Order: sequence, then C-alpha cells, then structure tokens
Amino acid sequence: MTALKAKDMAAGRMQSSTAKSVDWWRGAVIYQVYPRSFLDTNGDGIGDLKGVLAGLDHIARLGVDAVWLSPFFTSPMDDFGYDVADYRNVDPIFGQLADFDAIVEKAHRLGLRVIIDQVYSHTSNQHPWFEESRQDKINAKADWYVWADPKADGSPPTNWQSVFGGGAWEWESRRQQYYLHNFLSSQPDLNVHNEEVQAALLDVARFWLDRGVDGFRLDALNFAMHDPALRDNPPAPREGRTLSRPFDYQLHVYNQSHPDIPKFIERIRKLTDEYDGVFTVAEVGGPNPLAEMKAFTAQKRRLNSAYNFSFLYADKITNDLTKDALRAWSGEADEGWPSWAFSNHDAPRAVSRWADAADATRAAKLYAMLLLSLRGNAFLYQGEELGLPQAVVPFEKLQDPEAIANWPLTLGRDGARTPLPWREMAPNAGFSAGEPWLPVDQRHYPLSIESQHNDEHSVLNFVQKMIDLRKSSPALRSGDFNFVEDADDLLAFYRNLGDDEALCVFNLGKERRNWRPLSEHRLKRAISIGVGDDRDAVPGELAPLSGYIALGKN
Repeated sequence: MTALKAKDMAAGRMQSSTAKSVDWWRGAVIYQVYPRSFLDTNGDGIGDLKGVLAGLDHIARLGVDAVWLSPFFTSPMDDFGYDVADYRNVDPIFGQLADFDAIVEKAHRLGLRVIIDQVYSHTSNQHPWFEESRQDKINAKADWYVWADPKADGSPPTNWQSVFGGGAWEWESRRQQYYLHNFLSSQPDLNVHNEEVQAALLDVARFWLDRGVDGFRLDALNFAMHDPALRDNPPAPREGRTLSRPFDYQLHVYNQSHPDIPKFIERIRKLTDEYDGVFTVAEVGGPNPLAEMKAFTAQKRRLNSAYNFSFLYADKITNDLTKDALRAWSGEADEGWPSWAFSNHDAPRAVSRWADAADATRAAKLYAMLLLSLRGNAFLYQGEELGLPQAVVPFEKLQDPEAIANWPLTLGRDGARTPLPWREMAPNAGFSAGEPWLPVDQRHYPLSIESQHNDEHSVLNFVQKMIDLRKSSPALRSGDFNFVEDADDLLAFYRNLGDDEALCVFNLGKERRNWRPLSEHRLKRAISIGVGDDRDAVPGELAPLSGYIALGKN
C-alpha cells in the first residue's frame, strides 16, 4: 500500500468520526482475536489474517464495537508474536500487509473499530535493532537495549529473574556484557529511557495509525523501563504460598515499574491525539498493579484505559472480589476508564476456573451477563461467546514455553489458545484442513459457532442478546454504579445515567437466595438467567448461578 493510500485510509477514519464518536470506546465491547487460533485458510494448521477477514462477519453479528488483534507481526514465534522482529510488517505465516489492510477496510465497513497490540518493552533478538546493538559498544544502537557489565566475579549485574524462569540476564560475548530479558532470553529488553528508542517506537505507532487502526493495547507496559542504578530486587513475602517460578520469589521493585514510564506515555498520548477517536489501553500485570494503572491513565493526558487483571487469575468469582475491583474505579476526578476481562490468551478460561463442568453452560451465560454489566469496557476473548471450557492439552502437544518450563505446576496458556470451533461435523471443527498447531478439544466440537447459531438457547445467542441490551441502555454502557448493600449475599448494583437506570443482580454462589429491591415498582426485567419465565416481574428468589438485569427510569 502506498503512503498516499495509507494517508487516505486514515483520513477516511477521521472524517467518519464525529465529535460524539471520538469517545466511542467508553463502555465499548471489544472482541479479542488470537489470530493463530481463529481460522486457518491455507491448511497449514495456523490461523491467518485471511481467516480473520472471513470471520469478521461472526464478530460483527455479535454486536461488539471493536476487534483487538493479538500480534501478527514478523517474528520467530518463540513467544508466538510477542517477540517482534519487524514492527511494521506481517509475518508470512499470517499473510501480508495487504491482508491487514483488507481487515481494516472490511471492519470499518461493518462498523467495527480495529485495535492492535504494541509491544514496547522488548523485541525479538532477531530484530535489526538488536542485531546491530549486540555487535559492540560504539555502534549507533549500542544504547537501544539494556546492557550491563558483569560483577567482579563474572556473575550477572543483578538478581533479577525472568517471568519465564531463570535469571533475567544473558551474556553477549561480542560486547562482553549482559543484556536484560524480563521474558525469554530471545526477547531482549529495549532501553526505553533512551529518547531515540522512544522516537522509534512512536514512529511505529504512527505507521499503524496511518494504516487506519483505531487503537492500541500496550503490552507489558510496566516492564518498559528499569532501574538504571541496577539495584537488586528484595525477596517477596512467602505468606504460605506455593511458588512455581523464581520470578515469584521477588518484589519487582527495580526491573519494572520505573516512575518515568508515565512521561513516555504522555508522548504516546500526544501522538494519538493527532488522530480522532484513537483508543489506548495499558496492560499492567503484577500482584498489586492498581497504583500503576491509575498513574498510566491519569489526567486525560495519558492513556484512555487500563486492562484489569482483577478477574483473570482469580480462582473463584465472589461478591467481594467484584466489589473491590469496581470500587477501585469509582470515577473520581482525573481517573482513567477501566477495562475488564474474565478470560484472554494468557489466562485459563473463566468458566473452568469458576464453575463445575455440570454448570458450565449456565455459568458461561451468567459470567457474560456480569462482565457486560460492569462499569468500563468489556473485553470478550474468542470462544468466550461460546462458553468454551479450558482445553486439555497433553504435555507432548504443548507449545507454550511457560507451560513447558513450569510443568506441571501451572496450567500454562495453551489451554486457552486452542483453535476456535466453527463447525461441529467438520475436521478440526472447521478451523483448518490441516493438523492444527494445537489440538481441538473434543468437548469444543458441539459448542461450535454453527451449532450454537442455530440454537436459540445457546451461550452464543445469549451473549449477542446481552450485548444488544448493553448497547440499548445508556446506563449499562457508560453509567455510574452504586452497590446495593442490603442484598443478602447477592451481588447487586445500580447503573445510572441521567434518568436511565439498570438494576443488576447476581447469585454467584451455590445457595438459593431471597431478596427484592425497594424500587421494584419502577423496574422491568429485561434479561435473566435461571429465575423463571415472567419477564415483566422482578423475581424475589434467585437460584444458584442465576441473575437478572431490570431496566427502568428514575
């Protein structure tokens, strides 16, 4: 695509954005596509961009606002695309830039925005920047990565540990120095303190904005800067926990979360503000990420939103968990806008974490109702609309380096990354004509898109109805929230915007509960799970794993 055509594409997006749609993302439902497992069109067993193009109709039918594409960039795939070797190109296993341009064009035609990952904390060791940087200490990119001399005894500069196991430093004989890698040793950390590096990353962002993308998810953003003084991390309190990785033995005070990261974020925001309607969301992991999430999204001159981990690794869903997560984002002045996800490509699927297999269908509907009623953006991971359980992947079929390194203490990520089932009766559930890169779980075949599309009681059709309800209710999409404190072990809260009101009530437990709201007279039940068939009455009794949303006017 020519530069002129790219500029025209971006201009088309901006011209279609009215003042009202600049904040299209506030309360949006965003569907995450993991391209490798979405749909394979060439029979090599790996999903591709042409598969994403073909599958956009399914995504649009759901009624979501946007699609987020996990990495498709040129990469050796040591970490399946999060090890980028060329930020400005498509890896051949996924297709070509023209395929990405076709996705943007079709998505916009279908009313979908397009969000892509940006990985600014590290690259692949096959990236030309690193290949130059590693040669010696005097080349033009010598300071583009985090290099450090060994200690006097030849050991690494600090005690920092890698997320994927082992020390976070790798020796480079040509420079007689170590380089930092917070993840795999083939993922060297960029020196984002260096303003030349920042400028290069901003140029990458501009490249994709000029191709028409509508937003960025900024991967592992709190790893983008390190402590230049190279101080050792202190040990983490054990607190009776079973630790599976050396990484978990430390408090990560110095290898991440540097206080200068927000300054770089402000440069990102300044760039994205040159384009209308661009959405930015930070991924901020860690055991206590709230302060960083607030800092990264503060004052309307940083990012729009932060991607919350409150639910992603929770062993169970509880009233207290939900209340604590929502109260942390109460809408105070200068606060960013939250984004919520129950499942994604890195976390075991929620329906398997939180519910028994016998309750999976009902639980999947209930969790979708809860996710889509929270104040903030809702991220829906591919297959979540089908209620897919976590796939079982035998050890010999594992691909995830984290799962292999930590076997069998962690579930790993492969069980959430198996192919999306399209047709029950087709080989590999219609995902690919060839052998898939990960096996299709046999339990996923009858949960296929085709099967559920034709079943009015399916999880798929329920999720679509719930998204339609959210879009039709200003209160559900972007209203304030207030918890009902006397709801007798139920999770109950009001969403309000102007005179529009929604009461959301959930019984997440295993015991039957009785409760009626004081304002019942002005409410009409709009959607429910497991509470009976009288859709005009607010129920007084809620069975286990049941809930309802009642709409009304103040």
